[in-house]
Amino acid sequence: MTAATSSPRRAPGGSNWLSLVVLVGVCYLVAALGALASSNAGEVYASLDRPAWAPPSWLFGPVWTVLYGLIGVSAWLVWRRHGPAARTALVWWGVQLALNLAWTPLFFGAGQYGPAFVDIAALLAAVVVTLVLFLRLRRAAALLLVPYLLWVAFAAALNLSIWLANT
Repeated sequence: MTAATSSPRRAPGGSNWLSLVVLVGVCYLVAALGALASSNAGEVYASLDRPAWAPPSWLFGPVWTVLYGLIGVSAWLVWRRHGPAARTALVWWGVQLALNLAWTPLFFGAGQYGPAFVDIAALLAAVVVTLVLFLRLRRAAALLLVPYLLWVAFAAALNLSIWLANT
């Protein structure tokens, strides 16, 4: 086997920009669906007993806006590779995105802080798996997920703290 056949192939250039728009768009669609499920998130967050280290509600929008963009670009870098490893990595990317989507309606929409914590713990694990799989294919794709991983870990700790304080 030659070096050319052992490494993942890149996708043809013409469709790359369209795929970038689609993948980033999927991420922002998840954000929009979460927002629809929790139109009163600011009120709910303000009404909760929160730890002293909880960020102000206005911070979440800008942080998630940046993170969703990074998540989409990261997937695009992996999408440009072909082969079973890229497909597996992108399946995990989809899994973490689905878990991400489920959290907002659980936490804000239904006020189910315990199940929301279970979801975000699974999300954290799925982000770790995705990051590791992306790292095997494209280091830059994995590095783009690091801020997301850190924020989800922080959000999981915050979710747990809120759950314990509000039960």
